[in-house]
Amino acid sequence: MLNVYLIRDTKIYQEAFEAGERQTKLKMVPILLELGLSIQQIAERLKLDTELVREAARS
Repeated sequence: MLNVYLIRDTKIYQEAFEAGERQTKLKMVPILLELGLSIQQIAERLKLDTELVREAARS
């Protein structure tokens, strides 16, 4: 179990974890748009760059 904690502290693990979180947030964009939120509101709520949210909305 100790090895799991050591892995979590590595830079590569942190980068992969953050990339996964970002992907999950971007997958939520179309759903939030359907609910009537604006690009700006989504960006603020998900703490993402507005342009990144716009790109996710286009795809």
